[in-house]
Amino acid sequence: MAVLDVNQARACFPSLRSGHIYADNAGGSRTAQAVIDRVVDYLSNTNVQLEAGYSAVNSQRVVEGSIAAAELFNATSLDEVGFGSSSTMLFENIARALENDIQPGDEFIITYEHEANNGPWKRLAARRNAVVKYWHPIPVSPENPYSVVYRVEELLPLVSSRTRLAAITACSNILGSVIPVEETVKALRQRAKEQGAIKFEVALDCVAYASHRRMDVQKWDVDYCVFSVYKVFGAHNASAYVRSAALRTSFTSIVHDFLKVDDKPYKFQPGGPGHELVYGVSAIVPYLKSLTPEDDLAASFSAIAKHEQGILTPLLRFLTDAKQVDRGVRIFGTSEINFSRIPTVCFVVVGENAIKSKDVVEAFHKKGGISIQCGHFCAYYLIDNLRPKLDVNDGVVRISLVHYNTVEEVERIVDVLREVLA
Repeated sequence: MAVLDVNQARACFPSLRSGHIYADNAGGSRTAQAVIDRVVDYLSNTNVQLEAGYSAVNSQRVVEGSIAAAELFNATSLDEVGFGSSSTMLFENIARALENDIQPGDEFIITYEHEANNGPWKRLAARRNAVVKYWHPIPVSPENPYSVVYRVEELLPLVSSRTRLAAITACSNILGSVIPVEETVKALRQRAKEQGAIKFEVALDCVAYASHRRMDVQKWDVDYCVFSVYKVFGAHNASAYVRSAALRTSFTSIVHDFLKVDDKPYKFQPGGPGHELVYGVSAIVPYLKSLTPEDDLAASFSAIAKHEQGILTPLLRFLTDAKQVDRGVRIFGTSEINFSRIPTVCFVVVGENAIKSKDVVEAFHKKGGISIQCGHFCAYYLIDNLRPKLDVNDGVVRISLVHYNTVEEVERIVDVLREVLA
């Protein structure tokens, strides 16, 4: 397995040169210099109307962004890839494009994760008189009621002959847990077939996943997939994958600036973000490939995952130490350190000497030099449904790291946590 050169990676991000520790990456990563360069170059030299007779260069640059997104998804065709201003907007547009293909009584299975892949399906269900079912996470540790994970054993019984779609999340932005997507989707499809479901599709949220692990929509056998470019070292936009078969047979409504009619039933059109941001995506794949000598995405993500285990270990060990547990620290998700967890760690401080999550973050802000965050992070219903009840408006403390973070940075974070929790 290739080893990540973290110093080489950090040199590609101008905002890291100040020495400030950025540990709020789940809210948006730093932007690679190569992405910035391409955005500036597009605006400086090729910012004209697409597909005009004089604009062959900028039209090709937008195509290059689509090619990069298709490679990140491992899509089979550029026609399957589109862009939008955010993942939330893209899922909403996908749901609206499915509008007339949803019948009264159809069932959607959703999680309690980020509203981007929940809200659109709840609203669609309300418009079409469909039914919403919830995949509940369950605790895995009797000592920690917030140690919840999603298990396929709780998912499959939700599938019936009327199940139309399952909207699931590859990785939780609160729990930090990675679900086995391929095995989960395979089990879902088998169960739907056994139950006699006429048409079943899967919508996958990869927003919290895409900066940590390799996406593969073909291997996963999903119909829809979305990730946020600005959380994968790019500028602020998002990208969506829609399987070709779904474009032909499921999309029955045209969504302005997202789809267009041409010689094919419905085709993705880069829309929502500026074209310069789409061109910026073309720099992400070369950056990721440059992280290992193999010049290969799979090798790079393997090295990223290995490095991230190294920076996750000291943080998780500190927060789950007996002293901190006695102090009232409770982490969310599993405390196991393995490849089923990314270095996004959330916790609360409860008990007789409880500390509000906002006060923990404020202590970091006053100290200076380290950025962490608190809140519900758009997973409102996940936090609101946990017991013992938490103050959802205060939320959780979240420390979220990526491959350009270092062990030394984590040690500094732990030092501040030790002071705050003393």
